[in-house]
Amino acid sequence: MKSISLIGMVSLVLLTNVTIHAQIKNAKTATVKVFGNTPAAKAVIEGEGKSGKSAQVEWDRETNMATITYDASKTNADEILKRIALAGFDNEKFLAPDDVYAQLPKADQYARTLKPKAESQPMKVISQDGQRSMPAADHSAHQAAAETDAGKGKDTQLTNLLNQYFALKDALVKTDASAAANKAALLQEAIKAVNMNKLAPAEHTVWMKVMDNLTTDAAAITKSKDVTKQRVAFASLSLKLYELAKVSSFGSPVYYQHCPMFNDGKGANWLSKEKAVKNPFYGSQMITCGSTVETLNK
Repeated sequence: MKSISLIGMVSLVLLTNVTIHAQIKNAKTATVKVFGNTPAAKAVIEGEGKSGKSAQVEWDRETNMATITYDASKTNADEILKRIALAGFDNEKFLAPDDVYAQLPKADQYARTLKPKAESQPMKVISQDGQRSMPAADHSAHQAAAETDAGKGKDTQLTNLLNQYFALKDALVKTDASAAANKAALLQEAIKAVNMNKLAPAEHTVWMKVMDNLTTDAAAITKSKDVTKQRVAFASLSLKLYELAKVSSFGSPVYYQHCPMFNDGKGANWLSKEKAVKNPFYGSQMITCGSTVETLNK
C-alpha cells in the first residue's frame, strides 16, 4: 500500500508540474530553498511568488524547497525571490529585512540559518540540475555591520553610489552626453558594489525595491548619446534614489530640488549636494531654474 501511495504522490507532483508548464509560456524552472515552517508561511510564499500567468511557486513545508516556474520573457527568479524576501522569508538569494521578519506572527518566525556569503561567493539560485549546500548562519553580523555604518554617518555602503550620482548630475548640468554616459557607467558599478546585507534594515527594504530600476536607468544613460533621452532616464533614476536617500544618512545635507519646466511642464526632481540650484535638465539654457523642496540629513 505504501508503494502504491508513493507512486500516486509522485504522479500527482509530475502532473502538477506539467500543468503549470502548460499554463506559463517560455517556462523556466528553479528550485530554491525558502525558509518557513507553517501553513500560513506556505500561503504567503506561494502568494507573493505568484504573478498572474507569468509565475507560479510550489513550496514544500517539510523540505523548505520552492519550485519556481516563470515566463522568462516577463520575469526572472530573482524578482520572485525578492518579493518573497520582502514578505519576511529568507531564501538562498535574498535575506528578508530584519524589521519585516520581526513583524511576522511568532508562530511563523522560523530559525534564521542563512547569512551573507563573502562577495567573492555570492548567493546563487539553486537549479533543478544541481543542489548546493547551505551556509551556516548568523544574522547578528548583518545587523552589527549596518549599525556601524549608520553610526559613522559617512563612508557607508551608499556613499559611493550617491557620489557617482552627483558626478552624473554635474555632467548633465554641462549638457555633456559623452561625460554623462561615462559617469552613468561608473554609477552602474557603484550599484553592483552595494552589499544589501550590510545595509541598515530600512535601507535594505528600500534597496530591494529600487535596485533594479536604478540599474535600468543607469544603463539607459550609459547606452545613449542623446542628452535629452539621458535626462528622461535621469529623472526616473532620481526618484528612486530619493526613496533611498530618505532612509539613509550621509553625514552632510542632501538637497532635493525641483524643475517645474521639464517634461512639458510636468516637472522633475533631482538630488544635489549643493544648495545652489544647477539644473541638470536644461543646463546653461536655464541653469538656475528650480528650487529646493526638501533637505535631507539636516
